[in-house]
Order: sequence, then structure tokens, then C-alpha cells
Amino acid sequence: MNRIGCVKGLLLLALVSLPVAAQPATHPTTRPIRVAIYQDAGSMTAATNIEKCLKVDPARFSYKRVSAEEIQDGVLKDFDVLVQGGGSGSAQGKALEESGRENIKQFVKSGHGYLGICAGAYLASSDYTWSLHILNAKVLDRAHWNRGGGQVQLALTDAARQQLAIDQPTIECRYNQGPLLSPDTKAELPAYTPLATFASEIALKGAPKGVMIGTTAFARSTFGSGRVFVSSPHPEATPGLDPIVRRAVEWLATGQEAPAP
Repeated sequence: MNRIGCVKGLLLLALVSLPVAAQPATHPTTRPIRVAIYQDAGSMTAATNIEKCLKVDPARFSYKRVSAEEIQDGVLKDFDVLVQGGGSGSAQGKALEESGRENIKQFVKSGHGYLGICAGAYLASSDYTWSLHILNAKVLDRAHWNRGGGQVQLALTDAARQQLAIDQPTIECRYNQGPLLSPDTKAELPAYTPLATFASEIALKGAPKGVMIGTTAFARSTFGSGRVFVSSPHPEATPGLDPIVRRAVEWLATGQEAPAP
């Protein structure tokens, strides 16, 4: 190549190497967390309060009610988190039947989330033939499960205060015959992390006093590649505590320890 050709080549190289005007960074649109809310035998009315907690942030959460039959038919493949609300844990377990319960276990095990509130916490436990056995927890004083309802005080751990963004060490929450959870010893399940314990109690209808205080009210754990969060009382039905539900769903879907902005 002659000298003129060399100069032209160098000029072209220099032009190609000139910096281009900066372009705005592009990020994929983050879709809402897809939440399935069980509504069927054992929990016919709980979905309404759960939806109220999620609908305040439609950009972050989408939700749909699902039946036991739909869970049996594989509807959970379209969701990130399943919520089993209050009612009757045994009725939920029986309505789901073995196939539905197995589908929930596989859903969580494969990397998804399970939120159980009251009856849904009973359902998550490892203590009944009809339960899911995805939380290494037994239920104390099963004979007095029908112990009544009212407001109770919950003592929060440091982990709970960080995850749920709550400043005070105790909160007041609605309780309605949820399980008194305690660690179980199932070798195939990891130990759960207690996030709150009962600091006061309900002991009506013949239930003995002194049993409820100190038992687990909020707990989180893992199951396979997925996550489990249970609440014995009802933050979704307690004014001012609805953020707990949203932050629990956030953690179940993303694994974030601290709440997202």
C-alpha cells in the first residue's frame, strides 16, 4: 500500500475510534410479583383482606384467586408466590388432596414462595397427615386450637424488624386461633428462623394459661430452592400492619433480607 493509502487508512481508523455520544442505559422492565391467593374450602373469605394489602402497589404485585382444583391442575406454574389464608387448615389440606399438596410442595421446592397465615400456617407445618410438611414446625396444645381470638402482643426479633421495617420491638396484632408453633425435629427439613413470638396470650374456651406466651408467631424458612413465611396471627386484618404482608411476599419472591424501596 502506498503512503496516501496508509494515511487514508489511519484517518478512517481514527474516525471509527472517536467516542460516540453516551446513550441512556436500558434495563428490562421488572414485572410485578405474581401472587396466587387460595380461595376454596377452608378459606372462602380470607382473599379479600390479602388483596387489600397488595392492591396498593399494582406496579409491584399482581394477584389472582385460585381454587384447589386449579392447583391440582398445575395453575401455580404461572405464579411466583402462593398465599394460603385463614380459615381451616385441615379443610384446605383435604380440599387440595394429595395431588394439590404435592403440587404446592414442588412449586416451593423449585424456587417459589409460600405465605401461610393462620390456617395457612397450620397447613405449612410438619405436624399433620393433611399438612404440607414444608416448615419444620409442630403445633403445641393441639387439643385447644379453638382458644379464642383478640388482640395480642408480638415480640419481634432483630431479623424481623429489619426485614419488616418495623422500629418498635413489639407490635399488637389480631389473633384468631392460629397455631402455637414450636420447632420440630424432622431431619429432612431445615430449622426455621423465628421472627416473632407471642408476648401475651388468648386462653379462652378451656385453653390453659401460660402455654401461648413464647411460642412462635412469625417464622421463615427455606424448602428446597424456595422460601416459606408463616404468620399465626393476622397482620392482613390488623390496621397498619398490611406492609408486613407485602414485605413477606417481597422476600418470598426475591430473597431480599431488607425491604425493597
